[in-house]
Amino acid sequence: MTNPFSLAGKVALITGANTGIGQAISVSMAQAGARVICAGRSSCDETVALIAKAGGKAEYQKLELSEPTEAAAKFAACGPLDILVNNAGIIRRGDAVDFTESDWDEVMDVNLKAVFFLSQAFARSALARDAGGAIINIASMLSFQGGIRVASYTASKSGVAGITKLLANEWAAKGINVNAIAPGYISTNNTAVLQADPLRNQSILDRIPAGHWGAPADIGDTAVFLASKAAKYIHGAILNVDGGWLAR
Repeated sequence: MTNPFSLAGKVALITGANTGIGQAISVSMAQAGARVICAGRSSCDETVALIAKAGGKAEYQKLELSEPTEAAAKFAACGPLDILVNNAGIIRRGDAVDFTESDWDEVMDVNLKAVFFLSQAFARSALARDAGGAIINIASMLSFQGGIRVASYTASKSGVAGITKLLANEWAAKGINVNAIAPGYISTNNTAVLQADPLRNQSILDRIPAGHWGAPADIGDTAVFLASKAAKYIHGAILNVDGGWLAR
Protein backbone atom coordinates (compact mmCIF):
# COMPACT_ATOMS: atom_id res chain seq x y z
CA MET A 1 0.00 0.00 0.00
CA THR A 2 1.48 3.35 -1.02
CA ASN A 3 1.77 6.21 1.47
CA PRO A 4 0.08 9.34 0.05
CA PHE A 5 2.12 11.52 2.42
CA SER A 6 5.53 10.20 1.32
CA LEU A 7 7.97 12.51 -0.45
CA ALA A 8 10.39 9.71 -1.32
CA GLY A 9 12.28 10.45 -4.51
CA LYS A 10 11.34 14.14 -4.49
CA VAL A 11 13.72 17.09 -4.45
CA ALA A 12 12.65 20.12 -2.41
CA LEU A 13 14.17 23.59 -2.18
CA ILE A 14 13.32 25.64 0.91
CA THR A 15 14.36 29.28 1.21
CA GLY A 16 15.30 30.73 4.60
CA ALA A 17 16.09 27.21 5.82
CA ASN A 18 18.76 28.21 8.35
CA THR A 19 16.49 28.57 11.37
CA GLY A 20 12.94 28.60 12.74
CA ILE A 21 10.08 27.68 10.45
CA GLY A 22 12.34 27.17 7.42
CA GLN A 23 14.50 24.74 9.35
CA ALA A 24 11.44 22.85 10.58
CA ILE A 25 10.04 22.55 7.05
CA SER A 26 13.39 21.25 5.82
CA VAL A 27 13.58 18.62 8.57
CA SER A 28 9.97 17.52 8.09
CA MET A 29 10.40 17.12 4.33
CA ALA A 30 13.62 15.17 4.79
CA GLN A 31 11.86 12.90 7.30
CA ALA A 32 9.18 12.32 4.66
CA GLY A 33 11.87 11.14 2.23
CA ALA A 34 12.73 14.22 0.16
CA ARG A 35 16.23 15.36 -0.70
CA VAL A 36 16.33 18.90 0.63
CA ILE A 37 18.18 21.91 -0.75
CA CYS A 38 18.42 24.48 2.04
CA ALA A 39 18.63 27.90 0.40
CA GLY A 40 19.25 31.45 1.54
CA ARG A 41 21.94 34.02 2.15
CA SER A 42 22.78 32.68 5.63
CA SER A 43 24.57 29.41 6.23
CA CYS A 44 22.26 26.43 6.63
CA ASP A 45 24.96 24.15 8.06
CA GLU A 46 22.97 23.49 11.23
CA THR A 47 19.90 22.41 9.28
CA VAL A 48 21.94 20.22 6.94
CA ALA A 49 23.63 18.60 9.94
CA LEU A 50 20.29 17.93 11.67
CA ILE A 51 18.97 16.21 8.57
CA ALA A 52 22.15 14.21 8.02
CA LYS A 53 22.19 13.07 11.65
CA ALA A 54 18.66 11.73 11.20
CA GLY A 55 19.71 9.84 8.07
CA GLY A 56 18.26 12.26 5.54
CA LYS A 57 19.77 14.02 2.54
CA ALA A 58 20.37 17.77 2.43
CA GLU A 59 22.68 20.41 1.00
CA TYR A 60 23.10 24.18 1.14
CA GLN A 61 22.59 26.55 -1.78
CA LYS A 62 23.41 30.23 -1.31
CA LEU A 63 20.69 32.50 -2.70
CA GLU A 64 20.64 36.28 -2.18
CA LEU A 65 16.91 36.95 -2.27
CA SER A 66 17.30 40.71 -1.99
CA GLU A 67 18.23 40.49 -5.69
CA PRO A 68 15.19 38.45 -6.84
CA THR A 69 15.98 38.15 -10.55
CA GLU A 70 19.59 37.13 -9.86
CA ALA A 71 18.36 34.61 -7.28
CA ALA A 72 15.94 33.17 -9.84
CA ALA A 73 18.76 32.74 -12.36
CA LYS A 74 20.94 30.96 -9.80
CA PHE A 75 17.94 28.94 -8.64
CA ALA A 76 17.55 27.60 -12.16
CA ALA A 77 21.01 26.06 -11.86
CA CYS A 78 19.92 23.87 -8.93
CA GLY A 79 18.59 21.26 -11.34
CA PRO A 80 15.11 19.72 -11.60
CA LEU A 81 12.98 20.29 -8.51
CA ASP A 82 9.69 18.77 -7.41
CA ILE A 83 8.91 21.12 -4.52
CA LEU A 84 9.57 24.81 -3.85
CA VAL A 85 8.90 26.39 -0.46
CA ASN A 86 9.09 30.19 -0.47
CA ASN A 87 9.69 30.70 3.24
CA ALA A 88 12.36 33.43 3.51
CA GLY A 89 11.10 36.78 4.72
CA ILE A 90 12.15 39.97 6.47
CA ILE A 91 10.30 42.67 8.39
CA ARG A 92 10.80 46.38 9.02
CA ARG A 93 8.89 48.32 11.69
CA GLY A 94 7.90 51.97 11.79
CA ASP A 95 4.89 54.27 11.93
CA ALA A 96 3.25 54.62 8.53
CA VAL A 97 3.89 58.39 8.51
CA ASP A 98 7.62 57.78 8.97
CA PHE A 99 8.08 54.62 6.89
CA THR A 100 10.96 54.91 4.43
CA GLU A 101 11.12 53.91 0.79
CA SER A 102 14.12 51.65 1.47
CA ASP A 103 12.23 49.81 4.23
CA TRP A 104 9.36 49.35 1.79
CA ASP A 105 11.50 48.15 -1.12
CA GLU A 106 13.73 45.80 0.88
CA VAL A 107 10.79 43.91 2.33
CA MET A 108 8.84 43.75 -0.92
CA ASP A 109 11.88 42.45 -2.81
CA VAL A 110 12.47 39.53 -0.45
CA ASN A 111 8.92 38.75 0.66
CA LEU A 112 7.01 39.15 -2.60
CA LYS A 113 9.15 39.80 -5.67
CA ALA A 114 11.45 36.86 -4.93
CA VAL A 115 8.42 34.61 -4.32
CA PHE A 116 7.06 35.39 -7.77
CA PHE A 117 10.31 35.04 -9.70
CA LEU A 118 11.43 31.85 -7.94
CA SER A 119 7.98 30.40 -8.60
CA GLN A 120 8.27 31.46 -12.24
CA ALA A 121 11.65 29.76 -12.57
CA PHE A 122 10.29 26.61 -10.93
CA ALA A 123 7.28 26.50 -13.26
CA ARG A 124 9.33 27.14 -16.39
CA SER A 125 11.52 24.16 -15.54
CA ALA A 126 8.60 21.91 -14.62
CA LEU A 127 6.63 22.78 -17.75
CA ALA A 128 9.65 22.30 -20.01
CA ARG A 129 10.06 18.80 -18.56
CA ASP A 130 6.30 18.14 -18.75
CA ALA A 131 6.45 17.51 -15.02
CA GLY A 132 4.20 18.62 -12.19
CA GLY A 133 5.26 19.93 -8.83
CA ALA A 134 4.25 21.77 -5.69
CA ILE A 135 4.89 25.36 -4.63
CA ILE A 136 4.22 26.30 -1.01
CA ASN A 137 4.38 29.96 -0.04
CA ILE A 138 4.60 31.15 3.55
CA ALA A 139 1.94 33.77 4.10
CA SER A 140 1.00 35.29 7.48
CA MET A 141 -1.85 36.26 9.75
CA LEU A 142 -1.21 39.67 8.19
CA SER A 143 -2.35 38.26 4.86
CA PHE A 144 -5.79 38.69 6.49
CA GLN A 145 -5.25 41.36 9.14
CA GLY A 146 -3.75 44.83 8.96
CA GLY A 147 -1.38 44.89 11.90
CA ILE A 148 0.38 48.10 12.92
CA ARG A 149 3.80 49.61 12.14
CA VAL A 150 4.66 46.95 9.54
CA ALA A 151 3.35 48.53 6.34
CA SER A 152 5.59 46.75 3.84
CA TYR A 153 5.34 43.41 5.64
CA THR A 154 1.53 43.52 5.63
CA ALA A 155 1.50 44.55 1.98
CA SER A 156 3.95 41.81 1.03
CA LYS A 157 2.08 39.05 2.87
CA SER A 158 -1.25 40.19 1.44
CA GLY A 159 0.48 40.00 -1.93
CA VAL A 160 1.71 36.47 -1.21
CA ALA A 161 -1.90 35.37 -0.66
CA GLY A 162 -2.96 37.00 -3.92
CA ILE A 163 -0.10 35.68 -6.02
CA THR A 164 -0.69 32.18 -4.61
CA LYS A 165 -4.24 32.25 -5.98
CA LEU A 166 -3.20 33.72 -9.33
CA LEU A 167 -0.48 31.13 -9.92
CA ALA A 168 -2.86 28.35 -8.88
CA ASN A 169 -5.36 29.59 -11.45
CA GLU A 170 -2.72 29.52 -14.19
CA TRP A 171 -0.90 26.30 -13.31
CA ALA A 172 -3.41 23.93 -11.64
CA ALA A 173 -4.41 22.35 -14.92
CA LYS A 174 -0.72 21.89 -15.75
CA GLY A 175 -0.02 19.73 -12.71
CA ILE A 176 1.56 22.35 -10.47
CA ASN A 177 -0.08 22.83 -7.08
CA VAL A 178 0.36 26.29 -5.60
CA ASN A 179 -0.76 26.85 -2.02
CA ALA A 180 0.26 28.85 1.04
CA ILE A 181 0.54 28.37 4.79
CA ALA A 182 -0.32 31.24 7.12
CA PRO A 183 1.45 30.53 10.45
CA GLY A 184 0.05 31.85 13.69
CA TYR A 185 2.22 32.45 16.74
CA ILE A 186 5.01 29.87 16.52
CA SER A 187 7.72 29.30 19.14
CA THR A 188 10.97 30.20 17.35
CA ASN A 189 14.01 32.36 18.02
CA ASN A 190 12.23 35.17 16.16
CA THR A 191 9.40 35.23 18.71
CA ALA A 192 11.49 34.65 21.84
CA VAL A 193 11.15 38.30 22.95
CA LEU A 194 7.35 38.11 22.79
CA GLN A 195 7.28 34.87 24.76
CA ALA A 196 9.58 36.36 27.41
CA ASP A 197 7.27 39.36 27.96
CA PRO A 198 4.66 38.12 30.50
CA LEU A 199 1.96 40.64 29.57
CA ARG A 200 2.39 40.32 25.80
CA ASN A 201 2.65 36.55 25.98
CA GLN A 202 -0.54 36.30 28.03
CA SER A 203 -2.46 38.60 25.69
CA ILE A 204 -1.46 36.37 22.78
CA LEU A 205 -2.45 33.18 24.61
CA ASP A 206 -5.81 34.71 25.55
CA ARG A 207 -6.60 35.09 21.84
CA ILE A 208 -5.54 31.56 20.76
CA PRO A 209 -8.37 29.01 21.20
CA ALA A 210 -5.82 26.17 21.41
CA GLY A 211 -4.31 27.92 24.44
CA HIS A 212 -0.66 27.58 23.47
CA TRP A 213 1.92 28.67 20.92
CA GLY A 214 2.52 26.47 17.89
CA ALA A 215 5.69 24.47 17.32
CA PRO A 216 7.83 24.87 14.19
CA ALA A 217 7.06 21.23 13.32
CA ASP A 218 3.37 22.16 13.06
CA ILE A 219 4.29 24.22 10.00
CA GLY A 220 6.81 21.67 8.74
CA ASP A 221 4.31 18.82 8.79
CA THR A 222 1.65 20.97 7.12
CA ALA A 223 4.13 21.72 4.33
CA VAL A 224 4.75 18.00 3.87
CA PHE A 225 1.02 17.47 3.46
CA LEU A 226 0.69 20.25 0.85
CA ALA A 227 3.68 18.85 -1.08
CA SER A 228 2.36 15.29 -1.06
CA LYS A 229 -0.08 13.34 -3.21
CA ALA A 230 -2.59 13.65 -0.38
CA ALA A 231 -3.06 17.32 -1.37
CA LYS A 232 -3.18 16.79 -5.13
CA TYR A 233 -6.63 18.43 -5.45
CA ILE A 234 -5.79 21.43 -3.28
CA HIS A 235 -5.02 24.54 -5.34
CA GLY A 236 -4.85 28.20 -4.32
CA ALA A 237 -5.51 27.59 -0.62
CA ILE A 238 -4.10 29.68 2.19
CA LEU A 239 -4.09 27.23 5.08
CA ASN A 240 -4.14 28.86 8.51
CA VAL A 241 -2.00 26.98 11.05
CA ASP A 242 -2.75 29.27 13.97
CA GLY A 243 -4.37 27.34 16.83
CA GLY A 244 -7.66 28.99 15.87
CA TRP A 245 -6.37 32.60 16.05
CA LEU A 246 -8.35 33.80 13.02
CA ALA A 247 -11.49 31.98 14.16
CA ARG A 248 -11.60 33.99 17.41
